[in-house]
Amino acid sequence: MLTNVTVADLLRPCEKRLAGFYDVALIICGSLLIGLCAHAKVWLPFSPVPVTGQTFAVLMIGALLGARRGCLAVLAYIMEGAAGLPVFAVGVGPAVLLGPTGGYLFGFIPAAYITGRLAEKGWDRRIGTMVLAMVFGNLAIYSFGLLWLCCLTGFNTMVLTLGLYPFIIGDLVKIIFAAILLPTGWKMLGYSRLKGKSK
Repeated sequence: MLTNVTVADLLRPCEKRLAGFYDVALIICGSLLIGLCAHAKVWLPFSPVPVTGQTFAVLMIGALLGARRGCLAVLAYIMEGAAGLPVFAVGVGPAVLLGPTGGYLFGFIPAAYITGRLAEKGWDRRIGTMVLAMVFGNLAIYSFGLLWLCCLTGFNTMVLTLGLYPFIIGDLVKIIFAAILLPTGWKMLGYSRLKGKSK
């Protein structure tokens, strides 16, 4: 079985310089994808945190690129937003990182790492394990996001109403959709043939 390999690694050039350019391109494209998905948002009248496509993008990028490149893509995204580029779902500039969505943004980093690391261990080959990997990644986002909301509003049950309950169903749909795509990608790239050659 291929280990420590993601879908992106299957397409990585062997030549060192080209491989470096390939990695940088993936990181930049990953950060831009997160920014693009941030603008696919739905505002909830009772919450300062909108429903966005960011979690889908972060989990997919982690699983596709692996832990290291996935984290770097998220860091690049946060730096782009902090520099004033219009990539955040709410506002622009460094002040966003201190606002109600700041915890979720920083939670993207461990989410990409967890999902990417599990993908490198082969969890992205089957739908069931990919769902679990993305659930673990999503829990990291919730943990950081809710903790920061508690810092802003105080520790009370309203935090769950503002930052957790409204997002569960949508996140599960995004996770299932993303988890179907990854194993399908392996099949399209001929993973069964590659697996047979690696024995």
